[in-house]
Amino acid sequence: MPTLLIANRGEIALRIMRTAKQHGYITLAIFSDADRDAPHVAAADIALPIGGSTPQESYLDIDKIIAAAHRGGADCVHPGYGFLSENARFARACEQAGLTFIGPSADVIELMGNKRRAKQFAMTAGLPCIPGFAGSDDDAELRLRADEIGYPVMLKAAAGGGGRGMRIAESAQVFDSQLKSARAESLAAFGSDEIILEKVLNHARHIEIQVFADQYGNCIHLGERDCSVQRRHQKVVEEAPSPAVTPALRKKMGEAAVALAKACHYTGAGTVEFLLDSAENFYFLEMNTRLQVEHGVTELITGTDLVAWQLAVSRGDMLPLTQSEVALHGHAIEVRLYAEDPDREFLPQSGTIHAWEPIDNTSNKLPNTTGSIRFDHALKTGLEVSPYYDPMLGKLMAWGESRGEARNRLASALAELPLIGPRTNRFFLQHILEDSTFAAGAAHTGYLTDQFSPRPLLASIAQTAMALAAALLHHLSLSPYDVRTGRANWHSNGFTAPRQYRISDSEKIALLSMTASSNSSYQVIFESGEKEQIELPCHPLNPIAAQPHPVWINGRQRLVQWSLAGKKLTLIYSGQQWELSDQTYAPAEVSEVSGSGDIRAPMQGNLTQVCVEVGARVKCGDLVATMEAMKMEHNLKADCDGTVRDIAARAGDQVRSGQTLIRIESAQEMATINP
Repeated sequence: MPTLLIANRGEIALRIMRTAKQHGYITLAIFSDADRDAPHVAAADIALPIGGSTPQESYLDIDKIIAAAHRGGADCVHPGYGFLSENARFARACEQAGLTFIGPSADVIELMGNKRRAKQFAMTAGLPCIPGFAGSDDDAELRLRADEIGYPVMLKAAAGGGGRGMRIAESAQVFDSQLKSARAESLAAFGSDEIILEKVLNHARHIEIQVFADQYGNCIHLGERDCSVQRRHQKVVEEAPSPAVTPALRKKMGEAAVALAKACHYTGAGTVEFLLDSAENFYFLEMNTRLQVEHGVTELITGTDLVAWQLAVSRGDMLPLTQSEVALHGHAIEVRLYAEDPDREFLPQSGTIHAWEPIDNTSNKLPNTTGSIRFDHALKTGLEVSPYYDPMLGKLMAWGESRGEARNRLASALAELPLIGPRTNRFFLQHILEDSTFAAGAAHTGYLTDQFSPRPLLASIAQTAMALAAALLHHLSLSPYDVRTGRANWHSNGFTAPRQYRISDSEKIALLSMTASSNSSYQVIFESGEKEQIELPCHPLNPIAAQPHPVWINGRQRLVQWSLAGKKLTLIYSGQQWELSDQTYAPAEVSEVSGSGDIRAPMQGNLTQVCVEVGARVKCGDLVATMEAMKMEHNLKADCDGTVRDIAARAGDQVRSGQTLIRIESAQEMATINP
């Protein structure tokens, strides 16, 4: 039996393993120190440690991976996506080590992996390209060419993708700063700061064509995916087929994609990406020489297993279908579930998965056209979401006979997702699916920035959440074992005299009184006099309710999820997630207010740049440092006017969440010291 090393982690490693095992492969996983207890490690037939925690120390270390392949007796290597999947040096190292690389040749990866060379090659193959410039990497020349192209202009990392190293210069005045920022991120992400320019096409669609080729010159396409719903140039929602592509246009774009793949002697799975304008003109963007994150929606509408095809082609098999045999059935939509907080500018989140329960048709089932829900993930209860890697938790997909059916199924699956842990973009995704523009199939690449606005959090919902938390915290303490105090509890539930409570959501404390009118019915009265009636199930409740639980709130039944860990209650209700605690008997705490001058790391990561020096004068909002965490760049800004008095970390340092990096003495402090 051949042994396949998966040079990746998380959900894509698990997804590759499932197919590989079905086709007779022994699966070999590698893991970093941070991933020692990860699900992909437990699922593999063999798992080998490669040390380190950061990507550079682990999944990006070619020598370590090749050594692990030899130790584990691997015959072939599947790179998944991300990490080294489009690294020509890695593909070449595998070939030199006698390992079959599951993907195109190193030469093809090298050609198509550089956006400048790829565009030049695409033009020779007859594909239309976006107006731009890729003839020089000199700052002055780029600035001149940007003026000629006309603003806004896109600056793109020539060596990479995934939205990294991409900036938009809206005018000549910001070009230099955007170029500097794009170069810095590109160098950190891809080891190259080469930048190309492209004209920004407003209100265009991002359409990608899935191509597949074997070693005998056969090449087909499997239709398109619409990836227009993006944030910071990173895909958020993908669907197949596109609501904007007609059969005639699909044929035309598909033929162009196949022509490019044949011209570069492509083998395996690849994706040719285009921008499509409102007049059905399409322009080549780039070619991804790997399996895409969103490959699942293509599998759902074609009834294929693209990983099985990759393995077969690498063994020398011919493609199982001809172009005339490719048929599209129904519609599929995918959303990317991230550990991030949409209410805090999508700040990535790390922490513990408190509860996860598998759902029907989850990722342990292979692609099909009859199942309605598919969730590719690597979740388990107790898993630590690491700050070292991309914050994507999984990809939730729905299939339907029609686009509307798929959209409704996906929205329902998101609402009922039995997952409690760090904050996610779950409800942000729900709002997108329910938005009228998306529902009409009219979303374009500027949709999230220009048109979409999440539903605001109503004060009444927050108040109800506080009342619900108070009732749950009290009710849960009545179980035979109080998880908050560690003491047995057999006391009576009912009380007729009002009891005072202080419920905190980390930003404010709500003072309220609560009366139990029965064993499970509570009336909550706030300082304002407003009342909430909460009716919980009369039976003892589990401290963790991952599955949505029916609760009566003000006479209406609502679905609620919760997890009680120590004194912290994570509550999911009405499209929001709260982290609440009972502060009734807690001592008063001195909280740090905004504008303190202490610039802290919002999460664990790498400090990439310190933009100020000790003694520098800054204004509130000025950029003082940048850091990288979970594959994203984060700007740290001054929270007050003042003078930089201390810099406690240097560029290149690994910093922990909450660590003070820069201390600014505010103008108010200076006035107090020097009246």
